[in-house]
Amino acid sequence: MKSFDYVRPASIGEAIAAARAPGAAYLAAGTNLLDLMKGGVSRPDRLVDVTHLPGLDTIEKLPDGGLRIGALVRNADLAHDAAFAKAYPAVAEALLSGASAQLRNAATVGGNLLQRTRCAYFYDVASACNKRAPGSGCDARGGDNDMHAVLGWSDGCIATHPSDFCVPLVALDAMVEIEGNGGRRQVRLEDLHRLPGATPQQETVLEAGDLIVALNLSAEACNFASHARYLKVRERTSYAFAIVSAAAHLSLANGRIEQARVALGGVAAKPWRAREAEALLAGAEATAQNFRRAAEAALAGAKPSGDNAFKIELAQRILVRALALASAGTPERIPALPASPFSIHSGALHDA
Repeated sequence: MKSFDYVRPASIGEAIAAARAPGAAYLAAGTNLLDLMKGGVSRPDRLVDVTHLPGLDTIEKLPDGGLRIGALVRNADLAHDAAFAKAYPAVAEALLSGASAQLRNAATVGGNLLQRTRCAYFYDVASACNKRAPGSGCDARGGDNDMHAVLGWSDGCIATHPSDFCVPLVALDAMVEIEGNGGRRQVRLEDLHRLPGATPQQETVLEAGDLIVALNLSAEACNFASHARYLKVRERTSYAFAIVSAAAHLSLANGRIEQARVALGGVAAKPWRAREAEALLAGAEATAQNFRRAAEAALAGAKPSGDNAFKIELAQRILVRALALASAGTPERIPALPASPFSIHSGALHDA
């Protein structure tokens, strides 16, 4: 591993100043970053440890009824927070479907948003990767690419974003609170990640020194709590990233959908908000035929980036299933196999 400087600031201001230096990176749990450093994929000159910064590890109710989640809140703590799981059940289910219990106990909310792609060519320093080494090429384009993007990809990069957590958050219009050299600002999570285009190495809109300090969910997002589901298809039921995933949130009245919030995962370099599907579902009856029409609209712009044409149909089918389960109602308990389309047994109470 390359040698690096280690800095442990006492305040957010000190952290931002330290992280503005070229080659600096923030360190929280390090569940992704340390693996990348050990493999020589990431080679920072300085690590800025933010784990002891005050005020970033709390979950707060906002005056308008929304929720503010500190960037250092652990994934497990958030998923098992009874009030949170009851208000945002699909987000809790997504969290519990990711990684292992040990990793969820360590990983943070802010780190989850910024985790890097799991593309094998990105991880292999002997392979060409424009994301890791700009201008070197993309070996995934002619390689083993059945798990790669079908939406928003470019010739420069076909990698996907790996987060489960981000998918229902994007559907619920979550806002990311960022502290930087110019002060504090908020960015929609939908706008945080960039599509690759000609600059795959620019993965987010964050600037040098920018620190994610919190994630905000609105009170309006709670309106979908009774009809919300997250589903993912993976190569094995546990400890695996999604091949495709879908978050479905519905507001129903007399069998008709008043509002829909839909997003897909595993299909692009960012969590994918399916606004075309939402528009078709608004005012429509909650039927399998309408769910299929919405799924086709969500993937209308999809195209294979390699040997992955199957992902387009698979994403449509998992979205249809998520919509059907959401329309049937959020289960009283989080499934024992969270987010699995094969789970039929219930697990932990949402409001235990």
